[in-house]
Amino acid sequence: MKIMFLALFAAPLLLSGCSHIGVKPWQRDLMARNTMQPDNDPVESAIDAHVYFSKEASSGGRGFGGGGCGCN
Repeated sequence: MKIMFLALFAAPLLLSGCSHIGVKPWQRDLMARNTMQPDNDPVESAIDAHVYFSKEASSGGRGFGGGGCGCN
C-alpha cells in the first residue's frame, strides 16, 4: 500500500521533468547571441585550427569525416 502511494505520488513528478525541453519562442533571442555561437571568437577559432593542422599535419576539411588516409 505504501509503495503504491509512493508510486502514484512520484510518477507525476518524474514525468513532468521532460515537459520543459526545448527553446521557447521568446527565448530564441538569448540563444542567437554571439556569445552562444560555437565559434564566437575568430582569434580563438584560428588558434584552434592552427593547433589542429599542426598536430594532424593537414589543413582544412574540418567538417569532413575520415582520418586523412583517404578511406572516408
